[in-house]
Amino acid sequence: MSLPSRAQVIVIGGGIIGCSTAYHLTKMGVRDVVLLERKQLTSGTTWHAAGLVRSMLYTQNLTRLAKYTVDLYTRLEAETGQPTGFVQPGSISIATNSERWEELLRGVGMLHTFGVEAEPITPREAREKWPLMSIHDVVGAVWYPRDGKCNPIDTCLALARGARTGGARIFESTAVRKILVENGRAVGVETDKGRIRAETVVNCAGMWARDLGRSVGVAVPLQACEHFYIVTETMEGMHPDLPVMRDMDHCAYYKEDAGKLLLGAFEPVAKPWALDGIPEDFAFGELPEDVEHFQPVLEDALRRVPSLAKVGIRKFFNGPESFSADGRYILGPAPELDRFFVCAGFNSIGIQSGGGAGMALAHWIVEGEPPFDLWDVDIGRFHPHQNAKSFLVPRVSESLGLLYAMHWPYRQYESSRGVRTSPLHERLRAAGASFGEVAGYERPSWFARPGQSPEVVYSWGRQNWFENARDEHVAVRERVGLFDQSCFAKFRVNGCDALKLLDRISCNRIDVAPGRVVYTQWLNAKGGIEADLTVQRVAADDFLVITACATQLRDRRTLEGSILPEEQVTVTDVSAAYAMLGLMGPLSRDVLASLTTADLSSAAFPFATSQTLEIAAAPVRATRITYVGELGYELLVPADYAVRVFDAISAAGGASGLRFAGYHAMNSLRIEKAYRHWGHDVTPDDTPLEAGLGFCVAWDRPGGFIGREALLARRGKPMKSVLVQFLLEDAEPLLYHDEPIWREGVRVGRIASGMYGYTLGGAVGLGYVHLPEPAAREIFAEGRYEIEVAGRKFPARASIKPLYDPTSARVRA
Repeated sequence: MSLPSRAQVIVIGGGIIGCSTAYHLTKMGVRDVVLLERKQLTSGTTWHAAGLVRSMLYTQNLTRLAKYTVDLYTRLEAETGQPTGFVQPGSISIATNSERWEELLRGVGMLHTFGVEAEPITPREAREKWPLMSIHDVVGAVWYPRDGKCNPIDTCLALARGARTGGARIFESTAVRKILVENGRAVGVETDKGRIRAETVVNCAGMWARDLGRSVGVAVPLQACEHFYIVTETMEGMHPDLPVMRDMDHCAYYKEDAGKLLLGAFEPVAKPWALDGIPEDFAFGELPEDVEHFQPVLEDALRRVPSLAKVGIRKFFNGPESFSADGRYILGPAPELDRFFVCAGFNSIGIQSGGGAGMALAHWIVEGEPPFDLWDVDIGRFHPHQNAKSFLVPRVSESLGLLYAMHWPYRQYESSRGVRTSPLHERLRAAGASFGEVAGYERPSWFARPGQSPEVVYSWGRQNWFENARDEHVAVRERVGLFDQSCFAKFRVNGCDALKLLDRISCNRIDVAPGRVVYTQWLNAKGGIEADLTVQRVAADDFLVITACATQLRDRRTLEGSILPEEQVTVTDVSAAYAMLGLMGPLSRDVLASLTTADLSSAAFPFATSQTLEIAAAPVRATRITYVGELGYELLVPADYAVRVFDAISAAGGASGLRFAGYHAMNSLRIEKAYRHWGHDVTPDDTPLEAGLGFCVAWDRPGGFIGREALLARRGKPMKSVLVQFLLEDAEPLLYHDEPIWREGVRVGRIASGMYGYTLGGAVGLGYVHLPEPAAREIFAEGRYEIEVAGRKFPARASIKPLYDPTSARVRA
């Protein structure tokens, strides 16, 4: 078969991901697919994968993809005639301490809300399912009956056969030398056998994907690491129906493999590989043994499975796997290059994710959007620094081990820190700040007291900053607090068509008087919330957009990508040019008044307005708005004046009991007021109607807005899903996210985000309640509610209106 000169879609890479993508493209009606593999199918990393297949991942939508993979593998052999070796003996995860046991129990509740079977079992029951296991230190276990395993090579070949049946052409021993680019668009590839032009190019090149992306300016932040496992000689007690067993406290997984035991590990400190590039001839390659590196895992395994000492080791395997900059895989259209898609960086879960990821990417290519919200793995989430080797290598060394480490609430990476900092960073550090990282930006999570270490002591209960955050929270509620919000993204939008652009993409009315501030959402065509932010009108053709640090690149691309060819608009990212301080609390006006001669009364400076003040000789744009539910001001300060203004406010606030406050306190304050958080409480799958943000929708605005028709079809009608605020009646349990919501003994939803509410006196959560029949909004707060936490149900008060200051009297004081 000769290489064609044209194709509709070119898929680069013949591993499980590339073959799945080609297979699903043909299922969606794209017949003209060409898959190019540099050597042989599976020869990169697929061939040596352990073949573990789980029906769950760490978020609802990624679990939907994992469940899809299980369903696909269940029928793939019958469909294609190619054996896959897929069986479902189930799996067991054991806990050897109370903290791991709580993690597993919380995970069971989460999985039940996702529709995944999971059952807590006793240590004795775990040993009945896995008889060779010692349970001397096991405190509990969880049984996952739908989990399975497959032969990775055969499964990949089955997908390839299915793709060929659908019309795809697969060329092995065909290396891609260059991506062809014209006018900012991928238009084909140059191979060692000739050129092929195409409408779409897909990078499924596995551990080669980063270099391939870099060749055309696309960041694919992944790095290969060495991954170890051993295979024993034939071992008594190993049979095909034996479940997979995970002992995450000892970094290990155990799998039956043709009558032998395969023992693999995700050790705490990994070994990055091929830092200077992957050898050109690498295929079906193995790396040198490192018995010393694997020895601690093996020693623990001898205690877990004592009979392991009686058999020999047939194979000590070491092979590369690619790991991403944040431990989540990389999927979607490259922001830097049109019609160039990426699916790579699977962090050793490529077999488990292959079916779902290929389906999602094919849908994205054909339909122009993902099948549902996939921001967790969207390639657009990455910032340029995350693709730098100096960042990647230390980060992947840590992230591999975090797969099996405790998944603590608020856990922070320890590697590759301090990349982006506020102009006030040193002032905050000197004040005792304990920093957390978002998109590489260091920001204060909480402030240590004098003599207290700012290091976090993790747990599922009250962590060592709990009382610190309480003090910061109380200061904001009763006096005044100062937040460093410099990490927030800031865009200037200028030009004669700036208003037209912003009005079109915003569901609220942006055509307001200069000096007004508008809280709005940007929607997709289905009415889902793509962004949640504020827009200030500075002048007739001059606007300032303020949004979250985590969505800086996403929201900027939305802005820029929404400009029509005939429109005259300039978007400038001024995030680094300004520090931003949040002066919040009932005494915030008093503190600010001591620093300016401006009239700060509500008549002269009402809520949701902005004006320029002089503070400590600096020009400061002050906006009266809040994310904590109190009177307050966000102060935009040129970066070169930031320290001076910070010092002036700190000194002036002393008489009012001003306290520095971090993002844990901000989260506690905002959730009491039921303020939404994009990515948790509102997502592209949620509309303003379910989310309780209908007040932001300017229904009858001339010209309309993106998503208006979808919302109009549901306007004023009963709903089946509504975001509800909950307060646990018991003050002890803590909520984080994904805890099941029960109404009258029936599971009806899950907590989207949770935090302790120090003013309300208990854990507070926001979560969508789903009823079997449409109902009026107020009905959703009625009934007997409970929230499940680690297997126990706790009574909860439900409310549609904010439980704290429902009329916003304090905000508008």
